[in-house]
Amino acid sequence: MAAQVNTEDCTGCGACVDVCPEEAIRIGGDGKAVVDPAKCTECGLCVDACPVEAIAIP
Repeated sequence: MAAQVNTEDCTGCGACVDVCPEEAIRIGGDGKAVVDPAKCTECGLCVDACPVEAIAIP
């Protein structure tokens, strides 16, 4: 299962976008991170990079 973003906690800082080696994360129109599950390899780099702990891999 792909990484999931808690949009209530996400600040849209883009730290996850910067570290994703698969370019599976973008900042959406609402200013929050969006994960493309087809590209996500569940590497966990985004989880570690998120300063507000808004991303998890279930």
